[in-house]
Amino acid sequence: MELMNSDRLLSNQIKRRSFLLGTGFLTGLAVTSQLYPALAKSRFSNYPFSLGVASGDPLPDGVVLWTRLAPDPLNGGGMPLRNVVVQWQVALDENMRKVVQRGKVLATPELGHSVHVDVRGLEPERWYWYQFKVGNEVSPIGRTRTAGAFFSYTKQLNFAFVSCQDWQNGYYTAYRHLADEDLDLVVHLGDYIYEYGPQSGGPRQHNSPEILSLADYRNRYALYKGDQNLQAAHANFPWIVTWDDHEVDNNYANLIPEDSQTQEAFKKRRANAYQAYYEHMPLRKSSLPKGADMLLYRRLTFGNLAEFNVLDTRQYRTNQPCDDGLKPRCAEALNPNATMTGSEQEQWLEKGLDKSRSRWNVIAQQTMLAEYNFNSNPGPGVFNVDQWDGYVAARNRLLNFLNQRQPSNPVVITGDIHSSWVHDLKLDFTNPNSATVGTEFVGTSITSDFPIQFIAPVQAALPKNPHTKFFDGAFRGYVRCNLTPQRWQSDYRVVSSIIDLNASVRTLASFVVENGQPGAQRT
Repeated sequence: MELMNSDRLLSNQIKRRSFLLGTGFLTGLAVTSQLYPALAKSRFSNYPFSLGVASGDPLPDGVVLWTRLAPDPLNGGGMPLRNVVVQWQVALDENMRKVVQRGKVLATPELGHSVHVDVRGLEPERWYWYQFKVGNEVSPIGRTRTAGAFFSYTKQLNFAFVSCQDWQNGYYTAYRHLADEDLDLVVHLGDYIYEYGPQSGGPRQHNSPEILSLADYRNRYALYKGDQNLQAAHANFPWIVTWDDHEVDNNYANLIPEDSQTQEAFKKRRANAYQAYYEHMPLRKSSLPKGADMLLYRRLTFGNLAEFNVLDTRQYRTNQPCDDGLKPRCAEALNPNATMTGSEQEQWLEKGLDKSRSRWNVIAQQTMLAEYNFNSNPGPGVFNVDQWDGYVAARNRLLNFLNQRQPSNPVVITGDIHSSWVHDLKLDFTNPNSATVGTEFVGTSITSDFPIQFIAPVQAALPKNPHTKFFDGAFRGYVRCNLTPQRWQSDYRVVSSIIDLNASVRTLASFVVENGQPGAQRT
């Protein structure tokens, strides 16, 4: 009876694909109760898998499985201060009958009773289903997929990239539609949560003042991850995640906060934020934070078709020049010692690109790489110096490297700016005849706002930026990408509204990059 009650709760909480609902899901729950060996009963005040399940960082032989026990999610989780044994299993079918891996893991109070299971021994480039159990409670069934074997022929890869999901600004209808896409993977480019306190005017509000403590950050993640559409998107595909600024503090740079905190206070805040991020993401133990430091940049390969270089452009960067903001560049913006990535990560990126044997070399990162002069009038250029436009020498080093070493088909995917852009990456942005060394696709937000009053000025400046092939600031959504050995296609998928739970989705624009021909063409 308890299992059936759990099932009814899950059905109400999560809208899933047909393989997760109806008789197949019910059968999966019934089978699960027979497959798991008996444990001492654990009793909870409420359903412990309230935050759903997720998987991430797929390898050819494995994937990370995630959940967090949280019967009282918005009040610290509601778990006792003791270790709890969680069982997990992986199957070849959606009903969890053909189990190929199973095991146990400890959910500890030190990590908010989150679990990160690094499953290995799986077959490359195939779908699996997974589930957790604690006491008599079972989790939703998640679906995941392994990467293609290293350097093996992979005929296509379908993925979407997303960013910027301000809870207060709108509903996650985009995730409901994304969960129904035919994808192998989702890439999240940052601003998974926002740190602000409640703000009036939106359809829903944050659950506390601006967050600072570990408990604050945990409760904020619990608020966001309680959304059924976000849970469905996590449960249907493996994710690759990285952060931007709002996971800690708006526009922070290394140990420099936006606010007037002391460095010691901000270091503690960053440590709290990094720990909560790890606790709520499907990441390997290699990313387990050490105080205020956390290794997040990494590389993932999908056969011989695509390699993802996932960057962290917040933890190691130097301070924004010119006192930050949108303004003419000061001399500091040209400082050769200024960095977005830090020297170690910069060298790691160049070495990986140089050795890559993949057809498409993806740089997954946060702020716009291409130059954009926002001034449509005569006079000095106006630039967003939180973006790479404030780190000109560092950008030039990367673009010169792409020009000199010519890794195969470099494509940059970007979030942060809450609007849609397509850029040709030029060796010299001031010269339209300069070599095109790569392509950048900038995705809009899931919900976060792009101010309406900025749209017309950006459009007016487009003639001054001929390398920019597309801009839209009106719509929210995600970018769906289809990769084959011959071409890359990006479809800008947008929802009709972020305040309508039944909003529709459509393709606003599509762009193609042909193999061996950097730069995007509209289809």
